[in-house]
Amino acid sequence: MSAPPVITFLSDYGLEDEFVGVCHGVIATICPEARVIDISHGIARHDVRTGAVILRAALAYMPLGVHLAIVDPDVGAERRAVALRLADGRALVGPDNGLLSLAADRFGGVLEAVEIAHSKYRLEPVSATFHGRDIFAPVAAHLAAGTPLAEAGEPCDPDVLVRLELPRPRLADGALVAHAMYIDRFGNVQLNVEHGDLADSGLKLGHHLAVQAGAGTAHEAPFARTFADVAVDELLVYEDAHRRLAIAVNHGSAADRLGVSVDDELRIRPQG
Repeated sequence: MSAPPVITFLSDYGLEDEFVGVCHGVIATICPEARVIDISHGIARHDVRTGAVILRAALAYMPLGVHLAIVDPDVGAERRAVALRLADGRALVGPDNGLLSLAADRFGGVLEAVEIAHSKYRLEPVSATFHGRDIFAPVAAHLAAGTPLAEAGEPCDPDVLVRLELPRPRLADGALVAHAMYIDRFGNVQLNVEHGDLADSGLKLGHHLAVQAGAGTAHEAPFARTFADVAVDELLVYEDAHRRLAIAVNHGSAADRLGVSVDDELRIRPQG
């Protein structure tokens, strides 16, 4: 027997209201055989970039399927609603505000795109404020049920889709200059530094580093493998589960310790 279709779901809806449950209900009505995997509904309200970063990271561990993502501060405005087919066979459904762009790039790029605001599969009447229920969820469900992408909407040139451009780390005056990309619920600070970016940085596992946020005080921190390699309440630099450089405090919050917010610049240099 073939495996049931998979729909993954990421949003900034939270779990206090009915929004996530209603979208699940729409999907179950249209494609009851679909398996829905909730990636996260805890994205900060309207935080498109964090949603894009998490979607890109999470999809590496998800089966091929339909990936529904909704972080949509401009719902009801002139932004496009789209469904995309990627080179590796995945379909992405969501607002065209950059939310889908990092995942699309990671998985081979967009081969086909359709604009779905007026899809024949949308629910009528369409709410001006809940496109997740009326446009995105029903289109995702129909795609999971086997509907070809071309039937879900009007063709759209992939080259006009909105793209997010993330800052790149750089070397300056003996320091690796990075940016805080994401802060998780533990206060760990994920940086825009991939494993390959470390090659010429002078930052080596087991060595001590100086970490400075903005014009603040420099903090000493070992480059450790995991939290337990340092004492409780000690700062550390480590590679996280996605092999990106991150900063943590064992049993504490690095964001609070350093006074860091998303987008802040940090300088990390070898100590001594």
